[in-house]
Amino acid sequence: MKILEIYIYGYGQLENVTINSLADFQVFYGENEAGKSTLMAFIHGVLFGFPSKQSSELRYEPKHSTKYGGKLRIFHKEHGFAVIERVKGKAAGDVKVMMDSGVSGGEELLKELIGNFDKSLFQAVFSFNLQGLQNIHQMKGEEIGKFLFSAGTLGTEQLSKTESFLQKELEVRFKPSGKKPILNEKLQELHELKVQLKKAAAKNNEYEELQKKKSSLEQEMLQINNMLQETSETINKLKEWKRIETLVKEEILIKKELNELEINDFPIRGIARLEKINQLIHPYKAEISSITNRVESLQEEIANIQPNTELLEAEPSILTLLDQVPIIEQLRSEKQQCEQKVSELDEKISITREKLHLPLSEDELLKINTNIYMKNQVETVSRKKQKLEEMKEELEDQYQDEKKALTQIEEEIRIAESKILPQRERIQLEEQLNQKNDKNNLEWDLRSVQEQIKFYQHEDEQNQAATSKRHNERKLQMILFELILFSVLLYGFFSKQWFLLAVGLAGCIILSLYLVKRKQQTIDNRFQNTIKSLKEKEKTLLQKLQSEEYQDIKTLENQLMVDNQRRQELQLLRLKLKQQESQFEKIIRKFEDWELAQAQNKENLLSISKQLNIPEYIATSFLAQAFEYIEQYKSICRDKKQLLLRIKQMNQQESEVEESLKQFETRFLQEKGHDTHTRAYLLRNKLKQEHEKLIKSQERADKLQELKDNLHQKVQELELLQTEYNKLLNAAKVDTEQQFYEMGERAKKQEVLLERSRQLQDQLQYSFLTEKEREGFLSTQESDELIRQMDFEIQNLKDKLKNQQDENAAINYEIQVLEEGGIYSNILHQFKQKNYEFEEAAIEWSVYRLAQDLLVQTIDKYKTVHLPRMLSKAEEFMLFLTDGRYIKIHLQQTGTGFLVERDDHTLFEANELSQATTEQLYVSIRLALATTLYEKYQFPIMIDDSFVNFDAKRTHKVIELLKRLKSNQILFFTCHPHLLSLFQKENVLCLEKGTVQIT
Repeated sequence: MKILEIYIYGYGQLENVTINSLADFQVFYGENEAGKSTLMAFIHGVLFGFPSKQSSELRYEPKHSTKYGGKLRIFHKEHGFAVIERVKGKAAGDVKVMMDSGVSGGEELLKELIGNFDKSLFQAVFSFNLQGLQNIHQMKGEEIGKFLFSAGTLGTEQLSKTESFLQKELEVRFKPSGKKPILNEKLQELHELKVQLKKAAAKNNEYEELQKKKSSLEQEMLQINNMLQETSETINKLKEWKRIETLVKEEILIKKELNELEINDFPIRGIARLEKINQLIHPYKAEISSITNRVESLQEEIANIQPNTELLEAEPSILTLLDQVPIIEQLRSEKQQCEQKVSELDEKISITREKLHLPLSEDELLKINTNIYMKNQVETVSRKKQKLEEMKEELEDQYQDEKKALTQIEEEIRIAESKILPQRERIQLEEQLNQKNDKNNLEWDLRSVQEQIKFYQHEDEQNQAATSKRHNERKLQMILFELILFSVLLYGFFSKQWFLLAVGLAGCIILSLYLVKRKQQTIDNRFQNTIKSLKEKEKTLLQKLQSEEYQDIKTLENQLMVDNQRRQELQLLRLKLKQQESQFEKIIRKFEDWELAQAQNKENLLSISKQLNIPEYIATSFLAQAFEYIEQYKSICRDKKQLLLRIKQMNQQESEVEESLKQFETRFLQEKGHDTHTRAYLLRNKLKQEHEKLIKSQERADKLQELKDNLHQKVQELELLQTEYNKLLNAAKVDTEQQFYEMGERAKKQEVLLERSRQLQDQLQYSFLTEKEREGFLSTQESDELIRQMDFEIQNLKDKLKNQQDENAAINYEIQVLEEGGIYSNILHQFKQKNYEFEEAAIEWSVYRLAQDLLVQTIDKYKTVHLPRMLSKAEEFMLFLTDGRYIKIHLQQTGTGFLVERDDHTLFEANELSQATTEQLYVSIRLALATTLYEKYQFPIMIDDSFVNFDAKRTHKVIELLKRLKSNQILFFTCHPHLLSLFQKENVLCLEKGTVQIT
């Protein structure tokens, strides 16, 4: 899995941060508190969930923003590209995974992507920090070997910690030769108690006899107590029976009487209900007779006032017809208006036909298709025709402009071609300029000679100054010496010591000659000759450069430069000509496209004119106007047709009204031959008369129906009363009313007995005697005598119990005397208690021992199955990091730990190696673990300044090793700028207080 992009909404000090295009080896550089650890924690949080509020880990919630979380874009070898987004939500945050394939999901899909790794395992295998190396610094002796073995199995020191923890817990509980461990102390205590227990066993015989006697007495006292309890219960039951005896016997008598009555089916309150029904039946019979007489009278009255039903049935038609009579006059007026409009429309039709001037009949014009589709086609063709005309004018303008520009550029090219040098002249010019290199060499020699002259002149000046200084010093010395010789000369002359005179004179002469010779040497300076020769060389070079041959080179260079500029301008003009020709060709192509569009539009126009039956000469110029006139013509024709149809409808309506009135006059009126209005008036009066009859008839019918309903209701109520009466007799299972009253008296007596029985049961329910016990006490005659006998028996049992309690107290006293010194039982109790404690501690020790055995078995299996492959890769890494100094890593035969073999085949334990070599071994094992045992996961390896203790050479080697790990992406976090030179610039991102920049 490779992380491609990081988007942080808000996490610690990082807000709205985007990191794109992460490399396979990506370096994050930043000073302390720049956000390196925050970024590393963000990656852990998105992949495995944010820390909970109860966790000791930092949650990195933003202080100045409500946004919390972000997303990673990754590439998975099996699943392809995916985006993992986690934001604030439940404890670990709400996560959403979106695959480029369209699949999306939550935690389950994320677990599938990360291979069900949890955070601790990921940090142990793929996440490095300084803590692992610091742990090595704090360890001593064999702890280092165990730590490295643990790092090679789990990636952390957890295995070594667990092993040390189990061993420590076992030693706290037991050591074979120890005294302070828990099990050792308890074994010693058990041994001492066992000795005391044997001494107390000798005194145990008498103690056991007393214990047996005490047990026998306690058993007898228990039996007596049981007998006392049973006798007391019997006395209480007899006393209770004496209290409820009369109630029980009365209840038995009542049950006997109820069984003799045997009445089960008499209705509740049957006599009262029967009397009430009889009181209601007689008034109902009288009322039914009165209503029957009134119904017969109303029926005779209704038969005498029956209306004409045929007329009333035709009333809706008659009323509709009468309502139309006033409308006839309006229809006549409307008909005149319609006839006038028809004549006006005929005039418009004539004018429109003249404008169209088409040799078509009215039916042919009406058949022309003028629907919305045809109208749209006409408008489209007309607009297209106008647009094409405008486009033609525009294209003609563009054509003239482009043609003019093309002609102008061609003229400029001809002028530019005439200005450039012919090819032969240019070649000759270039050949002459080849001599420019000789001139450059001469100029270089001249500059070199001039610099040498300056150098020697400067040296000469310095030399003359130094010589002058030395000369003055020696001159002073010579003058002093000469004064001394002159003094000797004078002294010899005046003292007439000729030897001194000769010495002084000779010395003055020699000294004067020396001074003269030294002055001549100073004048003949050794630098003068060199300077002179250089100046002669300078003069020669200047003469050559000022000759006519080299002065013409500048002119030739100017000519060639001007020709080059003109050739460049010509090249630009030719390029511009090509562009202009391309533009001109585009205009030509647009003309061709316009002609095609014009031909297509004309074809469409002719097709539409054929469909509209319009001649071509009209369609070419006036298609839209002709279509509009045709639409107007068809619209006028439709309006005329509607008016004629309306006139026809009005005539038909008028004739229908008059015909219908004549028919109703014939059917319902006695007088005939009236006009329309009179017929309508007579029919309306006839309807009014028949309506009055109908109202009276309906009123009488409603009254009749009301009486019939009342009669029917009274009859039903009477039937219900009669039914209820019969139900009462049937419920009592009697045939006559007299039998019903006799059975009612017996039922009343039964009810009294049942009420008394319920009262007795209410009193007896508080008694603790059962039904069976009551039946047993019915045969008892002398209950008082039985109670006295049992009281006497109880007193005897109490006396016997008191004697046994006294004897038991004496035995207890003797046992107490034997137990006062903690004899036997106390020691036995202590022994059993200590033995129990020993067993519990032994179980706890066995649990730790079993855990240690399981851990050892697991380590042995790991050493034989998985570890060899990891060690092979670790040896490869170690060999590289140490430049071949350490060549092999061996497992120790027993326990956990490694032996490292040097190139001279010397074996070292981990604690025997130097600190730096131990750190290299740790790095080799951690990288080998990630690239072998967990190679199928290929997670990014994150390293947080883990190599700060390495020197420059070791750091360079470990970085080179990391670059060789092609299967895993490397995310390297550092705050040390001197390490950045080891990486490519494009792979380094700079973190600065919440921002990310490329260095």
